[in-house]
Amino acid sequence: MPPLEDASDLKYVVDDKVLVIRRSFNVQTKKEDVEKQRENIFHTRCLINDKVCSMIIDSGSYTNVASVTLVRKLGLNTIRYERPYQLQWLNECGVVRVNRQVMISFSVGKYKDEVLCNVVPMHATHLLLGRP
Repeated sequence: MPPLEDASDLKYVVDDKVLVIRRSFNVQTKKEDVEKQRENIFHTRCLINDKVCSMIIDSGSYTNVASVTLVRKLGLNTIRYERPYQLQWLNECGVVRVNRQVMISFSVGKYKDEVLCNVVPMHATHLLLGRP
């Protein structure tokens, strides 16, 4: 998983204008799979508490997930999940019990939002967002 980064390193100010030095979205598709592809996965970066975090938007998923690493490093307050359940697809260690949630405020460029996420150990990204 990429480390959390300080957001001040990602922009330059020239004549009171902010110049961005990273692309916001990156879509990776194979030409032969374009017709078969039913979901899009967007890899991007977002800001959470002025830290740069990796984020995946997966239109094929219905779950919003935050990594345990993100929650711990940013000191976010979690709440107990009222109806715990199990996930198996997030990592290679088998079944993961989901029993905590966290409210995350994030921004991508000028877009800002707040989302309730399940907290689980995952290595692919800091924040995984599915369909609303």
